[in-house]
Amino acid sequence: MKPRISVITLGVADLERALRFYRDGLGLATDGIVGEEFEHGAVAFFDLQAGLRLALWPRASIAHDTGLPSGEPAAAFTLGHNVASRAEVDVVVAQAARAGATIVKPAQATFWGGYAGYFQDPDGHLWEVVWNPQWLPGEGD
Repeated sequence: MKPRISVITLGVADLERALRFYRDGLGLATDGIVGEEFEHGAVAFFDLQAGLRLALWPRASIAHDTGLPSGEPAAAFTLGHNVASRAEVDVVVAQAARAGATIVKPAQATFWGGYAGYFQDPDGHLWEVVWNPQWLPGEGD
């Protein structure tokens, strides 16, 4: 696993309210809410710096995607590690399991066309390892 975080996802109670706060209140640039055509897909992304995005995603959608109960504290925040291929997702998830992680959701095809899996570190922090053909990591990452 390369030392790279590409997405910080905040689980939010009200996506529209959170979007207004970050876009209108803090002035962060965004294309607004995307993915509304998918059940549990509505999300807002903000570019923070080269290679790092902030995502706002309803807590209920994180819980649905991971299989965790919606009241689970881990469903409020995830760290995203984007990789260059589907095979690399499997390698990183397996590495995490060998290191003692709990596999929350084995790597599999996503509803939006990517491939991803979730694990929790020994303290319960939730990581998503994801291959997104639209957001490939840069060379040398």
